Amino acid sequence: MADADMDTGRGTGPAAPAAPLRVLTVAGSDSGGGAGIQADLKTMLALGVHGMSVLTAVTAQNSLGVHGVWELPEAAVRAQFRAVADDIGVQAVKTGMLGSAGLAAAVADLVAGLRARHPDVPVVVDPVAASKRGDPLLRAGALDTVRTRLLPLATVATPNLDEVAALTGTAVTREDEMADAARAVLALGPRWALIKGGHLPGADADAVDLLHDGTTAHWYRAPRRANRHTHGTGCTLASAVAAHLALGRTVPEAVGLAKAYTHGAITAGFPLGAGTGPVDHGWRLRGNG
Repeated sequence: MADADMDTGRGTGPAAPAAPLRVLTVAGSDSGGGAGIQADLKTMLALGVHGMSVLTAVTAQNSLGVHGVWELPEAAVRAQFRAVADDIGVQAVKTGMLGSAGLAAAVADLVAGLRARHPDVPVVVDPVAASKRGDPLLRAGALDTVRTRLLPLATVATPNLDEVAALTGTAVTREDEMADAARAVLALGPRWALIKGGHLPGADADAVDLLHDGTTAHWYRAPRRANRHTHGTGCTLASAVAAHLALGRTVPEAVGLAKAYTHGAITAGFPLGAGTGPVDHGWRLRGNG
């Protein structure tokens, strides 16, 4: 074919498709692929948005636990964030594992700068303190930075009950205490608090989450599944909320749709390695929903 006949991307050919809506995740890497950046990007793809990433740390992680954590320099985190935000643009941001107080402060600065320029961009903060197996993912002092500098920027904060206790000192052992937990988290500044009740006692009860903005409570329930392969649940839920917010849903709608997606992923969770396997982010693609 002569050069003049080659498609150069110019001329009368079909127009390029429009870019999808874009969501930025700021989190650590899970080498086993079940949680962290990997779970976030899989969730975003499954829900029809373009996922982008700012890597805060690399972990050596598998189905048995976290075997090592190496944080990236703050300059690397800032450069990744600005490279994406300044050129590509974002319709929502999700934060996860931040590691140190310095990284948490850097991310808070970056999110604050983005919100100053684009105040309507929703921010979902998953205040990850430990892995599902209890491995610490937040260093001493970092939790206070998340509490005082990042949560006030959040559109939605998504703590589980252990994280509620660490952030606010509020212990929750019963469903009727979840509203108090929501109010305690809201006092730290987020617009909405999504209190995840998956750790409530009672294996036969529904898995219940509470979304609250200080005025209105929204309850979300789903049957518990007898499936121990649930690695990545919190990352998946927070990323799904961010994806649906980018797509224009209200916060209560986004949480309801994210809950349904995550419930399906938990139901389809599969064994991987010798320990706890991941949820299945592609469950709908496999004809399970």
